[in-house]
Amino acid sequence: MIYHVTSKTDWENALLLGRYEAASLQSEGFIHNSTAEQVAGVLDRYYRNEKDLLLLHIDEDKLTAPLRYELAPSVNEMFPHLFGPLNLDAVVKTEAI
Repeated sequence: MIYHVTSKTDWENALLLGRYEAASLQSEGFIHNSTAEQVAGVLDRYYRNEKDLLLLHIDEDKLTAPLRYELAPSVNEMFPHLFGPLNLDAVVKTEAI
């Protein structure tokens, strides 16, 4: 299982489109994700003052786009990066943060 933090608005838009594409897919070529152990640090570093967030629980086995674990030098950890849109059927749970 991997995890992705997004806004309720972005998730609602994904449901209308039939796929989820974070802004980073266009700007960096992939969608940032986390392992269970990394979620708290990601929330603290990037989403501290954000409201209306969701945590997407993603089944890696259901992904249709390539997933690679890559080093994030800023924290010296390997993070799961999705190189394409997130297919909605891979999201097995959404959790309000």
